[in-house]
Amino acid sequence: MDKIFAVYNSIFSYLDEIKISPLSRAYTFSDSVYEVIPFCNSNLIAFENHINRLEKSCDALNLSLDMEKTSKEICDLISRSKLINGYVYYQVSRGVDLIRSHIFDDSLSVETFGYVVDHAFKSQKLKVMICEDLRWQRCDIKSTSLLGNVLSMNDANSHGCDEVIMHKNNILTEGGASNVFFANEDTVFTPALSNNILPGITRELLINEIKNLGIKVEEGDFDINEIKDAKSIWLTSSTKGLAQVIDILNLETNLIEDHILFQKCEQIFVEKFLSGS
Repeated sequence: MDKIFAVYNSIFSYLDEIKISPLSRAYTFSDSVYEVIPFCNSNLIAFENHINRLEKSCDALNLSLDMEKTSKEICDLISRSKLINGYVYYQVSRGVDLIRSHIFDDSLSVETFGYVVDHAFKSQKLKVMICEDLRWQRCDIKSTSLLGNVLSMNDANSHGCDEVIMHKNNILTEGGASNVFFANEDTVFTPALSNNILPGITRELLINEIKNLGIKVEEGDFDINEIKDAKSIWLTSSTKGLAQVIDILNLETNLIEDHILFQKCEQIFVEKFLSGS
């Protein structure tokens, strides 16, 4: 396997050479946030949006981060890797405790860690499973507290599924690692942002672009049963782009594979953000 370029507390190295203390609060308490920044054809995708979201996540945890320095580290990682397509994973924790303690010492130094890997941006067709949303109540923060996602997605994987669509009290929230969209003949629907939903960058980019081109978009609270009559369902994320759902394991649907409205939305997104033009 090729060496993976990485950075830890602003020191550049390779991923397999970085050593992190077991008393890092990222490890003991998930007291940390992260961001995934994609790039395609050597172009960063919505870089400022990702940096702004990372800053908001840090602010929510009262973490102080030098955003200018962080932005430079991310760009340097990509430059050192010489990769054309890929993404950077960048994580910020409160720091390393002297001994594990719920109450943190205000004098802790923020701990940062990132790496860059190759990634092929390509169309995906997914089989998913509906499940109850088990996660904590601040999913709008891009926290590393992802145990609920991990449990649900691995349960789905054991049933031959690629992803999950979650609901809280029968109200759609999001995918295990994505936002949810569904469509009828002329309108695109997606759950409105709340504490239960991460403000996805791809979600934001797609909504803005298709609205500008006259496609109707409705954001709101949608019952899980409303997707039974959807013509198309897709999931969005920084690494998935737009991934079409073609089957739901535990819900009867009337999905039309490669529905014209999904194809139009995917084409708009690819041409705007992944074509390299």
